[in-house]
Amino acid sequence: MLDPKCLALNDDKAQLSLIPAIHGPVTQDDIMSLLALPEFYSLFPLEPVINLTIAKINSLCHSADGQLPLRATIAERRDASLTLTISPDNMKASLSLTAPCGGKPIDLQQILVHLKKHNISMGLSKLNIQSLLQQQRTLKPGESCQSDIAQGKSPSHGVNARLERKVFLARERLLQPQLREDGSVDMRNLGALIVVKPKDVLMVKHPATQGSPGYNIKGEVLTQKPGKDITLQAGSGTMLDPLNPHQLIATVAGQPVEIRGGMKVDDVLQLKDVDISTGHINFKGSILISGDVHEGMIVKSGGDITVMGFVDSAALEALGDITVSQGIIGRLLNANDYSTRIQAQGQISAQFVQYSQLEAKGNILVTKQLLHSHVFSAGTLTVSDARAQRGDLVGGCIHAEKGITAVVIGATAGTKTEIKCARTLGELKQQLKQLDDSVKALVVASLDIEARINKLPPKAQWENDPVMIEQIKMMIDEKRRILAERATEEQEFDTLKQEVDTYYEQYCINVLKHVFLNVEFQIGQVSHRTTREHGTCTIAHVNQEILFDYNAKPKALANQQPPSAA
Repeated sequence: MLDPKCLALNDDKAQLSLIPAIHGPVTQDDIMSLLALPEFYSLFPLEPVINLTIAKINSLCHSADGQLPLRATIAERRDASLTLTISPDNMKASLSLTAPCGGKPIDLQQILVHLKKHNISMGLSKLNIQSLLQQQRTLKPGESCQSDIAQGKSPSHGVNARLERKVFLARERLLQPQLREDGSVDMRNLGALIVVKPKDVLMVKHPATQGSPGYNIKGEVLTQKPGKDITLQAGSGTMLDPLNPHQLIATVAGQPVEIRGGMKVDDVLQLKDVDISTGHINFKGSILISGDVHEGMIVKSGGDITVMGFVDSAALEALGDITVSQGIIGRLLNANDYSTRIQAQGQISAQFVQYSQLEAKGNILVTKQLLHSHVFSAGTLTVSDARAQRGDLVGGCIHAEKGITAVVIGATAGTKTEIKCARTLGELKQQLKQLDDSVKALVVASLDIEARINKLPPKAQWENDPVMIEQIKMMIDEKRRILAERATEEQEFDTLKQEVDTYYEQYCINVLKHVFLNVEFQIGQVSHRTTREHGTCTIAHVNQEILFDYNAKPKALANQQPPSAA
């Protein structure tokens, strides 16, 4: 080992003085052993200088020039240092302290000055800063410790207003069969008819919230997005409660019907059966048929149609929902034509359907069997009872845009069954682009009108000019209109973008028990025909393929309560 006397310490550095002929050759370990001595261990070693010094000593150790001492500064005192890291969004800052090497430690005042230099003023954690300073005392020379010392607060966006329906609709009776005394379920007895009386509460509005602003660590305010409001619509036979404008009540007795943004109460036309004795039916309100609709008959309604019995080879059209408590029966006339046609602007519900054509802008619910039919729903299709124990979907061509849930799909005989969903992503993307273009145009318009307002002459020059005052009022009103329209379209854009981004995650096929072979699934533009049987699974479009996920928990039919309306 080298003699410690070779190493001398001045005010802030360690200086090595070696005679190559006497002390050489030397290694890096020899030098580092000297620096490990108590009086030098806290200094910062200058490794590039050490390496050069070792090389020079060793090159001269066998020469006459090696008699001359070589001097080099191989270590120095260094004060503690700090490094501040700020996230790109200015929402978080972390501080790293490096312990001193024989120098001065960092103190609180230095940290505060450094934070002020970088304009960090909000969300500071005094506890974390104090903890860093305490850790600094326990570190070895040159070691570091790190902690988050400032955290911004994200804005709390407002919650959209929502409408909560307080009454059941006729279609929901299908999922509420009555219990017999022995505990069994009477599927033919679906309970009392859904009829409301004056002053019954039909729907309640939960208002939108404004949310609260946030801030970043530099003190800049982050504006929240207020929740989107919705108007509670009072349809015919209803009114807003005079004591509570967020509550919709019935003003007449009748059948409750859900409409966009609210409800109405329809007059109800009650019939026992629809057959040649009644002729075709066309009624502007809701229609309640306690018996059956017979072959060849046509029933049209401006509200809901509720049939307590069967529909057999007939046509039903409704601007609201169509509910058939028993079954819809038809027969195949030719390749794509059926004797029974059911068309609803709302939802369609029945216990079983066979050889029929169904078309709904809302959801379709079949609680027992859907056999050999042609079905289209702009919403979802569910073929299941309330307990997800029974629900067979066999044969036909089925298209439910927002997904399908069924207990069993296909049959042991390999009956050809076509299942389609999630086929309008391209249209949604086009709508998203149009909304984006519209928002950008509104941004330009708002900037333009803002610039025009800013260029107005001083108020003293026009405050007595009625024409000028009117023009300025119009400009301000136009600015408000543009900003309101922009806020609405931005909200629509965000909602639609979320739907597009999660399109294939949301709109898929849930099989609660079994899939047989010869079922063709088409999700988006991708298709797959089963050549073997599958158990409980979720079938989804993933990266241009149709995948069967046996680990996901398929969504069973939800427990039916009076659902909320968005």
